[in-house]
Amino acid sequence: MTIQTVLRMGEPCLLAKASPVVQFNTPELNLLIQDLEDTMHHLNGAGIAAPQIGVSLQVVIFGQKSASAHKNPRYPDADVVPYTVLINPTLTPMGLEVEDGWEGCLSVPSMRGIVPRYTRLHYAGFDQYGNAIDRIVSGFHARVVQHECDHLDGILYPMRIKDLKDFGFTDVFFPNQDIQDD
Repeated sequence: MTIQTVLRMGEPCLLAKASPVVQFNTPELNLLIQDLEDTMHHLNGAGIAAPQIGVSLQVVIFGQKSASAHKNPRYPDADVVPYTVLINPTLTPMGLEVEDGWEGCLSVPSMRGIVPRYTRLHYAGFDQYGNAIDRIVSGFHARVVQHECDHLDGILYPMRIKDLKDFGFTDVFFPNQDIQDD
């Protein structure tokens, strides 16, 4: 159980394509997932990907463990997303509908931008024990999955922003809101 340093935009590991996990339920994988969880919760993240802590593997976690959990302070208006460990994911948009929405990232601290994302999504992969995961989701859940899985392809959300005037510091865009960000 260790809170890891989150790499920031510009670090080479964040720009590389992550390798698939080939063995499940190993001590190393379980430790990685615990470190990701500890780091995500410490920083109030909605999710985190292994490359963000310098591990180039296709592992992401997102969401909150209990349905009665409080809303995430970084995304106070968003629905609660169930806690998920997702390994070797595949994502398939369910339709062509795209919605613009504000995003931030632990690797791009204190900043936000408007990012287009598919509104409905099918994702599949495995949990840490090798059990299959297969879900169709929408809304904030779909946005979080797309954001985190982008990290596995070396993509950070600013790379998806259509107009850079929609990218800047959180406290400038939201001066009267108490949004914790970094």
